Amino acid sequence: MRSYLLGVWDSIDPIYFACSRLSYISDNHQRRTMLRVRLTRYKGGKVVLEDGTVLRKNDLLLKIHLHNVKLIKELNAFPNDIKRAVFIYHSIKQAMPNLAMYVHAHPKAADIKAVIGITSLYRGAERLGFEKSALKNRFYRYFKRITLMPINMLTTKKDAEPVYLFMSKNKIMDKYYLEG
Repeated sequence: MRSYLLGVWDSIDPIYFACSRLSYISDNHQRRTMLRVRLTRYKGGKVVLEDGTVLRKNDLLLKIHLHNVKLIKELNAFPNDIKRAVFIYHSIKQAMPNLAMYVHAHPKAADIKAVIGITSLYRGAERLGFEKSALKNRFYRYFKRITLMPINMLTTKKDAEPVYLFMSKNKIMDKYYLEG
């Protein structure tokens, strides 16, 4: 059943990618990382991040999407949840300097205030520099639980609550941008 679900998801993913305005974050060798992104307008309530960055409705953010199909395929090589979690953490950590370069080079870099992600795979997110925030709207939280169900089923995180992950642009630049 797991391989069937993955096969269906793998065949639908290119259509989703084409319709979602996502862009790949590539590494220095032009290989695609686990991250895909798109610009979005923030629709939540006011949020003040640890570094003082204030996010308000309609601020421009870069929304991060994990490339779930690629992630699940690579997770199949790991025999237990601890090794899978370590793999996810290191895959995202390796992609973060490339994300910083993408933000720095983006034509709207001056307007981007932060990156945002919505996920139930958030263990280790604080060590990467992200700040967690609960999804306050219960209908949206329920909707995200449903949309995240396939990844949760395939990663054994059946009842994980989705959260927002935020990181200000200044923090990304300070922590991950490597000039030259």
